[in-house]
Amino acid sequence: MLNGLIHAHSGLRWIVLALVIIAILQCVPAWNKGKAWTESKRKLVMYAMIFMHIQVVIGLILYFMSPKVQFGEGFMQNAQLRFFAVEHIVLMLLAAVFVTIGYVRAKRKPTDIERFKSIFWFYLIGLLVLIAGIPWPFRGLGAAWF
Repeated sequence: MLNGLIHAHSGLRWIVLALVIIAILQCVPAWNKGKAWTESKRKLVMYAMIFMHIQVVIGLILYFMSPKVQFGEGFMQNAQLRFFAVEHIVLMLLAAVFVTIGYVRAKRKPTDIERFKSIFWFYLIGLLVLIAGIPWPFRGLGAAWF
């Protein structure tokens, strides 16, 4: 079960990244050209948020099951243990919070331009935090591309 969750969490990261990037990229031309906030655009940003939340739930399950998360004497001096026990979870929760705030604020905005701006800025901040918190293979934290 643990191995399946790890693979689901690693694979779902690509879907989350793609959805958040697409949501961000659709906002700039839409707000610059004054395009309408359509149902398809609303669904795209909502799916990005939903998949982010699914990723967080899987991550929280893994947090309590994974051998990479260890608390003990000296774990803060070990970069890999510190990353998975503290940095990864904090950054991912922050990314999910930014995406959620962006979606909720966009729903409450009175104009389409304001909706697109809200999604753009909050999803962009969420994306940057997300990228910073992913254990990329080149960081030497014991994670793979998939």
